Amino acid sequence: MGEDDSVETLECDMSEEEEDEAHRASNSGGKAREHKEQLKRLADKDPEFYAFLKEHDEELLDFSDDDIEESADLGMEDGDMQVDDDDEHIGHDSVNKQKSTSKTTTTAMVDAWCNAIRESPKVGPTRSLLRAFRCASHHGDDQGDESAVKLGTMTSAVFNKTMISVLTEMDGALRKLLRLPASGGKKEMMMELMGTRQWKNYSHMVKSYLGNALHILNQMTDTEMISFTLRRLKSSSVFLAAFPSLLRRYIRVALHFWGTGGGALPVVSFLFLRDICIRLGSDCLDECFKGIYKAYILNCKSVNATSLQHIQFLGNCVVELLGVDLPTAYQHAFVFIRQLGMILQKALTMKTKDAFRKVYEWKYMNCLELWTGAICAYSKEADFQPLAYPLTQIISGVARLVPSARYFPLRLRCIRMLNRIASSTGTFIPVSMLLLDMLEMKELNRPPTGGVGKGVDLRSIIKVNKQTIKTRVFQEACVYSVVEELAEHLAQWSYSVAFFELAFIPSVRLRSFCKSTKVERFRKEMRQLIHQVDANSEFVNRKRSSVSFLPSDPASSYFLEDEKKEGASPLSQYVVKLRKLAQQRSESLTESSVVIGEKSSIFGKMSGKDETESDEDDDEAVNEQGAAAFSSSWLPASSSKTKNPEDEDKEKKKKSKKRKRKGSAEEPQGTEGLDDDVVEDLVLSSDSDDEYVNEVPSVQNPSKKPKTETPTNKKSKSGWKKWRKRKKTT
Repeated sequence: MGEDDSVETLECDMSEEEEDEAHRASNSGGKAREHKEQLKRLADKDPEFYAFLKEHDEELLDFSDDDIEESADLGMEDGDMQVDDDDEHIGHDSVNKQKSTSKTTTTAMVDAWCNAIRESPKVGPTRSLLRAFRCASHHGDDQGDESAVKLGTMTSAVFNKTMISVLTEMDGALRKLLRLPASGGKKEMMMELMGTRQWKNYSHMVKSYLGNALHILNQMTDTEMISFTLRRLKSSSVFLAAFPSLLRRYIRVALHFWGTGGGALPVVSFLFLRDICIRLGSDCLDECFKGIYKAYILNCKSVNATSLQHIQFLGNCVVELLGVDLPTAYQHAFVFIRQLGMILQKALTMKTKDAFRKVYEWKYMNCLELWTGAICAYSKEADFQPLAYPLTQIISGVARLVPSARYFPLRLRCIRMLNRIASSTGTFIPVSMLLLDMLEMKELNRPPTGGVGKGVDLRSIIKVNKQTIKTRVFQEACVYSVVEELAEHLAQWSYSVAFFELAFIPSVRLRSFCKSTKVERFRKEMRQLIHQVDANSEFVNRKRSSVSFLPSDPASSYFLEDEKKEGASPLSQYVVKLRKLAQQRSESLTESSVVIGEKSSIFGKMSGKDETESDEDDDEAVNEQGAAAFSSSWLPASSSKTKNPEDEDKEKKKKSKKRKRKGSAEEPQGTEGLDDDVVEDLVLSSDSDDEYVNEVPSVQNPSKKPKTETPTNKKSKSGWKKWRKRKKTT
C-alpha cells in the first residue's frame, strides 16, 4: 500500500472525527429544541400545570444550550474526583477541548454568584460557584483536562474569596435546592431524600462540593485554614451518608488532624468526628471507634511534662466519643481490654524481657489510663459496669509484675487508677497492700546515699535508674505519694460502718514503719497519717455505738449519709490539705504546659445540650474567622513539601507490606488498616526498646552489650600496645 492510500485513510479518519463532533453538537442543540417544543405542547394541553411550573420552577422553563453544556461539564468533573478506596484518578477524554476557552475568575464574579444564591436558590450561579471552587481546590494539579482550563486563571485574592464564599454559602444553597431544613438532619433524612427527584437532579453538586473540599484539605498546610474548612464542612456532614467512600476518607483525614494538629485543630477535628457519629450512627461508629483508639495509641508512645496534658486531652476526646453510642462502644472496649489482659498474661507466663517490655511501656499504661477514664465516666451506665472488674484485675497484675523500687512510679500510677475506679463505682479495692509493701522495701527505710538529687516528676516517668533511687528527692516523692494515695483510699471509706476494721491492718503496718525507718521526716509524715486514721476511727465508732442494725443490713449503706455530704470526717479534711500540697509540688516541677487540652473536660459537660444543634457558629463570627484564615497568598500546588494525610497512610501501608514480605517479627504501630477487628499494634510493636529495658534479676538481659576489653595494667605501655593491636585486628 502506497503513500496515497495512507493519506486517504487519514483523511477518512479525520472526517469521521469531524462528523462525531458535529453529531454531538447537533444532539445538544437538538435536545434543547426538543425540550422547548415539549414545554410549548404542555402549555397548550395543561395550562394550569404550566403556570404552576412557571411560578415554582422558573429555571426549568428558562434554559439554553449553555446550561446543558455546563451540566455535562460538572458531571465530568465529578467523575474526575478521587472517591474510591484505592485513591486512583479516573481520567476522561477531553474531546471538546478545542471548544473551551480560558476564562479569568474575578472577585466580582464570585460576589455576583454569591448574591444570586442568597436571593433565591438557582442552579446556574450554584454550578458556576462550584466550578470556581473546583478550580481553586485543584490549582496547581497537572491534570491537563478541560475542567482545569475553564476558569483556570486565579490569583491568591480570588482563591481566598472563592474558598470563603463556597464554605460559607454552599451548604445553605444546596439545602435550599434539595428542600431540606436550614441546619441539622440525620441519616434517616438522607435515606428519604435519596429517593426524591431533587436528589437525582442535584446530587452531583453535593458530591462535587464534598469531594473538592476533601481534596483541598489534603493540600492545605495552615492550621487555621484547615480548622475553618472543617468547621464549615461539619454542617454538611449529613450528606456523607450518601457517599460511603467519601465518608471513610473524611474520617481518616479528621483522625490525622486530631492526632497531629496544633492549635485549635484537634478540637475542631474531634467535633467534626463526633458530629458525624451523632448524625450518621451505625454507618461510621465502628470505623470511628477503631480509628480514634489507634490514633490515640500512636500519639501516646512517650510521655513527658510537656506532652502529658495533650495526651490527657486526647484521652478525654476518646471517652467523649465512646459516649455517643454506649452499646457499640462496649463491644469495642471489651475487645481492647481483653487484648491488654492477654499481653499481661503472656508476660506472667513467659517472664522474659521482651514480654515485660510489652507491659512496662507508655502505650500500655496510657491505654489503661484511657479505659479507666471511660469506666469512671460511665460507671453508672449498665453497658460499662461489667468492664470494671476485668480492668481492675489487669491493673493490679501490672502493679505486681516486677516488685522493684525502680518501678515505684509505675506502681503509683496503677494505684491512682484503682482509687479512681473504686471512687466512681463505689466498690472496695484492696489498694492499701500495694502501698504498704512499698514502705517495707529497703530503699525507703535507709538514709539516702546519692545526695539530694534532681526533682522527680513521678507522673511523667515509668521507672528510674539505680542512682536516682538513692537520692533524697526520690525517697521523699515516693513516701509523700504513698501517704497521699493511702489517705485517698481510706477517705473513700471514712464514713463506712466498718472503717475501724478496715483501717486496723494499715494502722499496724504504719506504726511498724515509724519504728523501723531512720529518716525523721518520714516518721513525722506517718505519725500525722496515723493520727488522722485514729481520729476517724473514733469518729465512726462514736456514731456506730448508737445504731442497732447489723453490718449486713441494707440500712448500713445510709450510715453517716449527712456527714458524708458535708465532708465532716477527719480523713476527708486531711485529704483536702494533702491535695493542695500535692498540687503545689506538681506546679513547681512543671516548667511548661500545653494550651490544648487545658479545658478539655468541657466535652463531658455537653451532654445536657442538643447534640445535633450544638456548636453552631454565628454568621458574623464565621465570616471573621474565614477572613482571618484565608488572608495569605497561599495557593495549593502539587510541589508542596508537606505530605497530605492520605499519602502518609499509603506510605505506612507500603512499609508494613514490605516488612511482612521480609518476615519481620515486629511491625511499627499504626500500619494496619482501620477496618481491623482488633488493634494488634500493642502486641506487635516494640518501639524504643532501649528506653524501657526492664530489671528482672532472674533473667539475663540479651540487650546488654559486652564489656569493652581493656588492658589489665593501664600504667604499662606494653599492655596498651597489645590492647591496641587486638582492637585493630578485631
